[in-house]
Amino acid sequence: MAIYPKLILDALTNVKYPGNGKNIVELGMVEDDIRIDGNKVSFSLIFDRPTDPFIKSVVRAAEATLPVFADPDIDVKGRISVKYRQAEAPKPTTPLPGVKNIIGISSGKGGVGKSTVAANLAIALAAHGYKVGLLDADIFGPSMPKMFGVEDEKLYMVNQEGRDWIEPVEKYGVKMLSIGFVVDKDSPVLWRGGMASNALKQLITDAWWGDLDYFLIDMPPGTSDIHLTLVQTLPITGVIVVSTPQEVALADARKGIGMFRSEKINVPILGLVENMAWFTPAPHPEEKYFIFGKEGASRLADQLNVPLLAQIPLVADICGDADSGCPSAARCTGGEISENPEALAFHELAVMVVEECTKRNATLPPTKAVQTH
Repeated sequence: MAIYPKLILDALTNVKYPGNGKNIVELGMVEDDIRIDGNKVSFSLIFDRPTDPFIKSVVRAAEATLPVFADPDIDVKGRISVKYRQAEAPKPTTPLPGVKNIIGISSGKGGVGKSTVAANLAIALAAHGYKVGLLDADIFGPSMPKMFGVEDEKLYMVNQEGRDWIEPVEKYGVKMLSIGFVVDKDSPVLWRGGMASNALKQLITDAWWGDLDYFLIDMPPGTSDIHLTLVQTLPITGVIVVSTPQEVALADARKGIGMFRSEKINVPILGLVENMAWFTPAPHPEEKYFIFGKEGASRLADQLNVPLLAQIPLVADICGDADSGCPSAARCTGGEISENPEALAFHELAVMVVEECTKRNATLPPTKAVQTH
């Protein structure tokens, strides 16, 4: 049997586009470039956009249809090209073009309350009217889903600018994403460094964060390849370092500050937060017990010439609020900060962070992502 273009087109009318059930010839998806060389047939299929989810299935259907409805000897497999009516939108030069300030929340060691500070700071900034995003980048110990009371939330996709994006979960006025949403919360994350870094990049670049005044990153404790991934992926405005007054914690905080200040990374330090600065019994709010040492972070801030942004007291309610999914800065009152010492401490921290960030932007050039060689 002779093979000719109309025979090919007639056969392809049996291929339906899954999106609407119409055949691909009727939809104008078969380009006028059919080439026939003996029994070898090649042509192009046109799709609206590169993100069309049915591209592979339509190509496979066309390959299977032609031997049945045109000629059993047709050789077409691997000869169908794919073209697009709408070119893929160019990727922005920066991963988060709508974000004004990217702030890392870091600590030299675990257990100093870094994530608690990050969650409460994000909520406090949102309560001040700022647009805030929060990324839980602590890959191996994600805690934000529990702190925000959204452990059972499912991630959904949203279509913006012609493509599908991960939609952050929003609560207390904060847009938030965590690796905790995509792994079993009761199982450890057993990933090598490369896998963790790639997952983190996806939460940054494949999510629809939109326009934000502040994008906070809850970094893992210590110094690791995750930190390098973050500074290589994003132009971080500055870093806030959290420590307790204890000398062991301060020694690790000093190392973390040294990493960010190193010549290769060169990310400004916005300031130090002294967490668990003192213990105050609820019945006696005027009393202070310095169980982890007194003003250690204050002295370190003076030595390293960085601002001391806040001294957060050790109050049982801070722990209880985080465990219940309602951080102290929210207090379960529709996002409003109530008049209590721990909530006010985070409220004052937010004010200081805004001031230091404004000062940093006025006196220093924008940070650039670290270049890999």
